[in-house]
Amino acid sequence: MYKERVEKAFAQKGAVLQTSQLRELKIDSRGIRRLVESGVMEKIKTGYYRSLSVDLSEAAIIARLFPEGVLWLNTSLFYYGYSDRTPMEWDLVVSKNVSPSRFEIDYPYVKPFFTRPEVFSFGVTTMLIDGVSMNILDRDRLICECLKYEADMDSETFNKAIQAYLDDPQRNIRNLLDYAKRRRITKRVHDVLGVWL
Repeated sequence: MYKERVEKAFAQKGAVLQTSQLRELKIDSRGIRRLVESGVMEKIKTGYYRSLSVDLSEAAIIARLFPEGVLWLNTSLFYYGYSDRTPMEWDLVVSKNVSPSRFEIDYPYVKPFFTRPEVFSFGVTTMLIDGVSMNILDRDRLICECLKYEADMDSETFNKAIQAYLDDPQRNIRNLLDYAKRRRITKRVHDVLGVWL
């Protein structure tokens, strides 16, 4: 009874629906439970369900659940090819005003970094990951974040990232220095990269 309605909604709105969208389809909590039990959809987290008839990538789930999030550190390093280590979690930088409970999901595992909104309002671009457009720090901003949070990183990953950035023909030193000034790490940039700049 609900199956056709909900499958049509999944097709129109993407493979993730919120409880409020299901209620708009006149599906009550009992109907939602039946759809989950019958294998039409599964609960991702409180208030969010994904279609089981669509093979949904982790990137698609992350983009749908956290559209304001920006890929950060290890995740960004991997997608730029600055690290060959597949991240075990999705590093996301988000506003400190976002509720931490939003990140309480079993899969995929998300590691949020909470900060002031103005901190990630610059140096953000988009990248197509598994066919999904996602917010990601640009190369130059990413290296600034690596320099700022070096103590939180594995030293091998940090060193490979710096070397990969220096070898990257798409790097933009002017942007790097501008971001370093905004992040108050200009001296650190000169100490670590100065000989190559």
